[in-house]
Amino acid sequence: MVIVRKRVAGLSEIALARFVTRAGRAARLRGAVNVLLTSNSELRALNSRFRGKDRPTDVLSFPPLFGVGNAFAGDVAISAEMAAHNARLLGHSPAEEIKILALHGMLHLAGYDHERDHGEMAHTEERLRKALHLPVGLIDRSRQPEVAGAGRKARSPVTTMQRKSARKRVAPPLSSSHKFSIARAAGKGRVTQVR
Repeated sequence: MVIVRKRVAGLSEIALARFVTRAGRAARLRGAVNVLLTSNSELRALNSRFRGKDRPTDVLSFPPLFGVGNAFAGDVAISAEMAAHNARLLGHSPAEEIKILALHGMLHLAGYDHERDHGEMAHTEERLRKALHLPVGLIDRSRQPEVAGAGRKARSPVTTMQRKSARKRVAPPLSSSHKFSIARAAGKGRVTQVR
């Protein structure tokens, strides 16, 4: 399911949902992924609430609640504003940047951790990025001085959230039983579902 609260030129909800489906298969994710495309202020609030960092970020991923089974892989929240900013700095489209961020978040949901896996996630991200025809990925650009300033530098809000979630058994904020259902009920954002 894709919820768009912040529109991006050149990327329809259907196109993003199809990309998420393709990328999920390529990453061998089991279960559905919810993607929230929203504002810096909402990512900042999530980053503050779940990581204790009161600043916006580009992408956050949240694994499912324990015991949910294989039907749900997790949630990915993306700042459309930060994606547009990073795309301008890097010379590609905001639509491509959102896809890069979605892929990165989905790899974390698949269990990869670039801070601990000795390059396994970087290798997988590069392979999938090329297969999906995307420009430079997050991990690659953190290693290249000329592009490291765009977005975050080799830090992973996703990994931090996964560790906190495992320790404290914190429910992910966007799961279909939480924020996404609230968004649908309140009529906020547009919901697109592709199977």
